[in-house]
Amino acid sequence: MGVSLTRAAQWTPASSGTGKLESTPMNESLLKEILRFVEQFGSQHPQEAEHVFEEPLRWSTTLEASDFKTDYDISDADVQSHEKDSEGRPLLQLSPPTVYVRSFSQLSKLVHLADDKNLEEVRACLEENRDPVVKILGPSFAVILENEGANTDVLSLVGKVKEQGEDMEVKVKLFLLLQNMDNQLLSKCLKEISELDPTAVKTEVELLKRFCSEGEKRLLKLVRYTSDYEFSNGCHAPPWRQARGEICYLVIEPCDTETLYITCSTAGVFLNGGEEEESGYERTSDTYKDLVTLLKSRSPHFAENANKQVQWNTGRCNHRQHIKTSLFVALNFCSPSKDVWVLKCLNALLSAFCLCSKTPAGAAPVDAFSESSSESEEEEEQPERRPESNTDLPSEYWQIQKLVKYLKGGDQTATVLTLCAMMDFNLMQETCQLAIRDVGGLEVLINLLDTDEVKCKIGSLKILRKISHNVQIRRAIVDMGGLQSIVKILDSPVKDLKALAAETVANVARFRRARRTVRQYGGIKKLVKLLHCVPNLASLTANQAKDVEVARCGALALWSCSKSTKNKGAIRKAGGVPLLGRLLKSPHENMLIPVVGTLQECASEESYRIAIQNEGMIKDLVKNLSSDNDELQMHCASAIFKCAQDKQTRDLVREYKGLQPLVSLLSKANNKQLLAAATGAIWKCSISMENVAKFQEYKALETLVRLLTNQPEEVLVNVVGALGEFAQIPANKATIRKCGGIKSLVDLLTGTNQALLVNVTKAVGAFSLSSRLDGVRLVWSLLKNPSADVQSSAAWALCPCIQNAKDAGEMVRSLVGGLELIVNLLKSTNNEVLASICAAIAKIAKDKENLAVLTDHGVVPLLAKLTNTTDDRLRRHLAEAIGHCCIWGSNRASFGDAGAVAPLVRYLKSKDKAVHQSTAMALYQLSKDPNNCITMHGKGVVKPLIHIMGSDDETLQEAAAGCVRNIRLLALANRKAQLFY
Repeated sequence: MGVSLTRAAQWTPASSGTGKLESTPMNESLLKEILRFVEQFGSQHPQEAEHVFEEPLRWSTTLEASDFKTDYDISDADVQSHEKDSEGRPLLQLSPPTVYVRSFSQLSKLVHLADDKNLEEVRACLEENRDPVVKILGPSFAVILENEGANTDVLSLVGKVKEQGEDMEVKVKLFLLLQNMDNQLLSKCLKEISELDPTAVKTEVELLKRFCSEGEKRLLKLVRYTSDYEFSNGCHAPPWRQARGEICYLVIEPCDTETLYITCSTAGVFLNGGEEEESGYERTSDTYKDLVTLLKSRSPHFAENANKQVQWNTGRCNHRQHIKTSLFVALNFCSPSKDVWVLKCLNALLSAFCLCSKTPAGAAPVDAFSESSSESEEEEEQPERRPESNTDLPSEYWQIQKLVKYLKGGDQTATVLTLCAMMDFNLMQETCQLAIRDVGGLEVLINLLDTDEVKCKIGSLKILRKISHNVQIRRAIVDMGGLQSIVKILDSPVKDLKALAAETVANVARFRRARRTVRQYGGIKKLVKLLHCVPNLASLTANQAKDVEVARCGALALWSCSKSTKNKGAIRKAGGVPLLGRLLKSPHENMLIPVVGTLQECASEESYRIAIQNEGMIKDLVKNLSSDNDELQMHCASAIFKCAQDKQTRDLVREYKGLQPLVSLLSKANNKQLLAAATGAIWKCSISMENVAKFQEYKALETLVRLLTNQPEEVLVNVVGALGEFAQIPANKATIRKCGGIKSLVDLLTGTNQALLVNVTKAVGAFSLSSRLDGVRLVWSLLKNPSADVQSSAAWALCPCIQNAKDAGEMVRSLVGGLELIVNLLKSTNNEVLASICAAIAKIAKDKENLAVLTDHGVVPLLAKLTNTTDDRLRRHLAEAIGHCCIWGSNRASFGDAGAVAPLVRYLKSKDKAVHQSTAMALYQLSKDPNNCITMHGKGVVKPLIHIMGSDDETLQEAAAGCVRNIRLLALANRKAQLFY
């Protein structure tokens, strides 16, 4: 975090105060790496994490006092950590809006508490602490390190500073960790550098140089690089500036204004401060998409005369395309059978030119604006598979290219005839698709969409609809601005045009940038309007059939667009949900598939799940589970899978007799997508025990157990989730054992899929694995998993294993390092992990030998630190753990000294009776120490305990009464002492 921040990170000019980190892809990447480092530091390097910084890191935070829970003293808006340094200063202190942090341990906790704002916190911290390493280690340490040599190996360096004290040894280790992190950040930057493509900038610079000649046509006086040295990757910028995405620096002298100093980077082009000093690299203007746009904004002479001399890159038919077209024309005049050598030369020129003109100079990255954090890119850029030579190309390739030539120069009639001729080819074949693109046919087809001729538009869309199945083609359509023209046609009064346009949108909108473009140009509202059609009839007139086709194509397009979170919201706001619900009653399968596909995609949002339920769509989804179409069944089951998180939906599925069709789908084991959807729906529906009873009638359990082997992970996750719910009924446990399910479940514990491990541990928790030590070992080992969900589910699964084992104490002791691992997890910041670990400790502490080991590992102070929590689930198991840990030695007094007693008294105000029971038992054990009795009495524990003594629960009665008795006995003893002495 030293050189990487000063050199690789991109900062705004500091002229107006402290520089800020710019919002660039490089900075975002660096921030995410630093955040990951800080988050994991506490668990991976516990000793170094406790080291107190020489000077606190301070910054303006977005966190408030309410964001802090356990481990902190909260007073109004101010917060202080329980942990303090040797001088009594808190290691974390919040005095809004400023936060002070003095250790990596507290820094790690803070970013966890910040949750989705953690990246903002890291950014603010780095902006206000430009040299964090100096603050962490101190300026004097840097001198010692410089004398000893920072590149010395770890053991040697530690040995040299041991005489300086233990603190110095930790500092060295900490420095090496920070240095290693810095190297990783710089390596990441260098990887980004390797991906820089300067060819587009070079092409534009060379073109501008051609307009520096003397005479009337002169547009510029001079265009030159500030440095003629070119690095191996083609960039002129020094490597540490390339880390910022900068490619080269130019000096351009316009004819009518002062000299311009320009930076060309991956984010665009902008003016800089000159070429003399380091500060000259700083941006001094807005960022422009290319050099031409920047020059037009700065030089009126250039802006006035540029368009007269050349068609710049802003139009669809630009100078690059003219050169490409000329090469293709030359290719078309050659005979494939005779002019082989000429063909090879021309094709080499064409390939080189296409490579150079792939991206406009200075263009911003195509996905510079993220669509949604929850959305992944479905398709990656795929390399083109071209034949090694043009002699390998089929005749269709050349015939289509000649047709495109006629398409460019013909009148309306010729254009229509040419489009018809092109449609006679197999346009789903990749060779034909690329032939249209390579010769500039895409530009022509897109230009035809802006004409007033309906026949030309229809012909163009019919071709675009087919060739847009190709990944390269649909990206090219978006790059050329063709998607905007297609979206405009959705408003056309011609039904055929609307249907074709919508279906083309469905094909093109399969990647993020295309979906965003559709929304930004009003396409979602227009697509939703297409869903208005005639009532759902089995037989239709010709006009009604067209309406239905328009609605079907509209649903197809919405299906593609709905993979974006923002588009889901736009569909709902446009009134799409009731219209989709209406179309869901259609008798036509080709209509139902895109409608259900859209619904199941949107059902990931809670608002959609509620709407699907309220609109009565569950009945129709259940009905279509019995369809003969596997794809329709799959989407219906998937929609039910997502919606059945709600109890009312689960009840509706049962009410509409949808459980048996779901079980019948398990027989289609060869269709893995359908099987995943069906098992997912069964899993969520089985959360309701009434549904489990029905599933038992349909023999679903035995089938699910058979699916535990030789299935993809997405199926296994759902199957294991369902078995975990089935196992809530004791009779089902016996069935699962009988079918060999226990062994299959244990075998799955060795996997790496996080979701699968969570479900497996939850499932095995329903069984007693005490007779299978291998199973217990595997579950225990999952406590080391970095996922908090896996850790908590593993701890919950261990509780019945320990409780039901005949010799639980010996079994736990046989797990080497197991108790230390359990205790260390009490440092987690996740409440679910803490609750599950406390529950496990309560079971382990019933054995005195194990309790002694837990005590030696420091379980008492760690449990005491957690007592300020307000989470009732954690309170319940924490109090239970404290109660059982009181049995050993002086633990009762230790809990009192650690400040655990007073917070426990507050637990009695909880509305959860389970919290009352475990708390009363803990207080009873603690009350056996006189000092604890005094603390309890001072906090007013007697009155609520007397109230609890009236409970119907005998165990709770006895614990409350025993605690009051001990307090009373201490009071009587004190009174006697006062009377007789």
